[in-house]
Amino acid sequence: MKRNLLLTPGPTKVPPQLCAVLGQPIIHHRTPEFQDNLKTVVQGLKDIIQTKNDVYLLASSGTGGMEAAVVNILSPGDTAIAVDSGKFGERWVDLCRTYQANTIVHKVPWGKAPTAADIKKLLAAHPEAKAVYITLVETSTGVVTDVKSIGEVIKHSKALLVVDAVSGLAVEDLQADAWAVDMVVSGSHKGLMLPPGVAFISASSKAIAMINACPTPRLYFDLREAKKALDKTDTPFTPAIGIIIAMVESLRMIKHRGLQNSFKHFAHLAEGTRAGCKAIGMELFPDPACASIALTAVKVPAGIDGEQLTKAMRDTHGISIAGGQDQLKGKIIRIAHMGAVEESDILVGLECLEKVLQDMGHTFARGASLTAAQKAFNTAAKV
Repeated sequence: MKRNLLLTPGPTKVPPQLCAVLGQPIIHHRTPEFQDNLKTVVQGLKDIIQTKNDVYLLASSGTGGMEAAVVNILSPGDTAIAVDSGKFGERWVDLCRTYQANTIVHKVPWGKAPTAADIKKLLAAHPEAKAVYITLVETSTGVVTDVKSIGEVIKHSKALLVVDAVSGLAVEDLQADAWAVDMVVSGSHKGLMLPPGVAFISASSKAIAMINACPTPRLYFDLREAKKALDKTDTPFTPAIGIIIAMVESLRMIKHRGLQNSFKHFAHLAEGTRAGCKAIGMELFPDPACASIALTAVKVPAGIDGEQLTKAMRDTHGISIAGGQDQLKGKIIRIAHMGAVEESDILVGLECLEKVLQDMGHTFARGASLTAAQKAFNTAAKV
């Protein structure tokens, strides 16, 4: 079988123990057995989101959760502030506009993060705003947002703070209750190490009041119905049964390592990956002050086509990394170190990256990235 190592920022590598659970025979979802699994998953997600708020599960990709966070809050003509700092910030903009909101777009240069000061000015100019939509980890650029400082600005306003944490949850710290985050959206296929198919969304009491008052028609993504079902330990529609059951084990694995230890682990992998890339002449793309530990985005060396680089690694060597999107297409590559990724995976990825770069004409001392990464890994204790 051809090697298939995922170092992409979603979907991420599914570890063998989760593959084993996913391969088990399906059960019926309207049963006490499934309810036990659902109850465990909801509590486990609360622990990772660091919230006491409700968490609703949807059978969809992360974008379905994002849509739910828009359609349950906004009606045509309502004002929303959407932060556009990359491809996934753009998705908030597209969703708000789709539902005909008066969308105030705050554009941030790619590779930079929005600031609390920016949001404060926007709220002062638009006090009628019902929600501020931001992204925890913008995987198109490798940037992490300072959610805590933005929460401090928003919490005394009428607006909800809604965070797309599809790529950041269980990788970057996100303290929903302590940081006054009203809605957190995420999914199964990144930090939780599972296939795509489950989105989930938390809602504060402030958010629930707005959800209940929102007149926008909705059916499948109606969080009022999700709450009614959750109160009975159920889902309003057929859930992604196998993924939810496997999520019990995924959440158990994360709990066993410890959330704080997980953050240290991903920071450790980021340090080694960046040391390796730097050693072969690749420069970090985002501002280092806001670079996420979920992935490493680096500039492709001059004269190298980033699209051909990622294609060769995938098609010839069975190692998938991500290229750049839109204005960054062919100019950067993105190596994820989230989910089930370990040091050994990073070293295999760097070895392949070296081979393909040399085949494409980039010159450096062979083995330099591995030496630098190993040195970085050895400097700090493995978590």
